[in-house]
Amino acid sequence: MIKSMTGYGCAKGVSGKLNITVELRSVNNRFLDVSIHIPRVYTVLEDGIKAQVQKAISRGKVDVYVTIDASEADGITVSVNEPVAEAYAAAVRTLSERFGVQNTLTAVDLAKMQDVLFVTRQEADVEALGRDISEILERALQDFDAMRTREGEKLRDDVLSRADLIESLTHEIEERSPETVKEYREKLTRRMNEVLSTAGVDEQRILQEAAIYADKTAVAEETVRLLSHISQLRLMMKSAEPVGRKLDFLIQEFNREANTIGSKCSDIDITRKVVTVKGEIEKIREQVQNIE
Repeated sequence: MIKSMTGYGCAKGVSGKLNITVELRSVNNRFLDVSIHIPRVYTVLEDGIKAQVQKAISRGKVDVYVTIDASEADGITVSVNEPVAEAYAAAVRTLSERFGVQNTLTAVDLAKMQDVLFVTRQEADVEALGRDISEILERALQDFDAMRTREGEKLRDDVLSRADLIESLTHEIEERSPETVKEYREKLTRRMNEVLSTAGVDEQRILQEAAIYADKTAVAEETVRLLSHISQLRLMMKSAEPVGRKLDFLIQEFNREANTIGSKCSDIDITRKVVTVKGEIEKIREQVQNIE
C-alpha cells in the first residue's frame, strides 16, 4: 500500500486529571527524522514515544507534539513557612516599637513577603502517564496513517497513469524505429541514383550503409528495458512495504533509457515522443519524492 510522507494526525485523552493532546506532522525527507516536543518535566517519556513512532513510520521528517494540560489536576497545596513568617512579624514589631510608628501589618501583607508561602504539586505517576500517552499516540498514529494512505492512493493513481502513457509511447517508438531505417535506405538510394545515374547504383553498398545506420539507431534494447522498468514499477506500487527509495532509484533507470533512445534517434517523430516520455518521467520523479 502506497503512503505519502506528508501527513497529519491528532488524538486527545486523559491521564488522571491531566488532559493530553498528541499531534503528528510530517514532511518529505530522505530518511526517518523524528522530533519529540513535550513539556520539560516529562522528557523522561521522550525515548518511549520516539520508539513507538519509529515502529510505525519508516521515512520522513516527523514532529510529534505532546501537550499536557494540568490546570484541572488535584494535589496542589499552599503551605506557610512559619519560621519565615514569624521572623517577618517580629521584625515589623521591632520597627514599630523602636521608631514609634504604627504597626499595620496584616495577614495579606505577610503573605506577600518573600518565601512566606510556597506551592507544592503532587507529582504525577510517570509510569501510568507514559502508558496513557502511548495509547493516545497510537490513536494519533492511526489518524496520521489514514491521511497518508489517502494521499498515497492519489499519488499511486497519478504515477500509474503516467506510466501507462510512457508505455504507450514506448510501443510507438518501437514500431517507428524500423521505419526510419527503411526510409533512410530509400532516401540514400534516391540520392545515389541522382548522383550516379549514369554509372549505376551499387546495391551492396546501399545495404551496407543501411545496416550501419540501423545499428547506430537501434533502440530495441532500450525500449525493452524501459518496458521492463514499467512492469517493475507497477509491481512496486502494489507492495505492502515502503518503496519510496526503491522507486527513486528505478526512476533514474527510466531516465537513463529515455536519454539513450533520444541520443540514438534523429527522427523528428521519435524525438517528439522521447521529449514527452522524459517529461512524464520527471513528473513521476517529483511524485515519488512524496512516497514513503
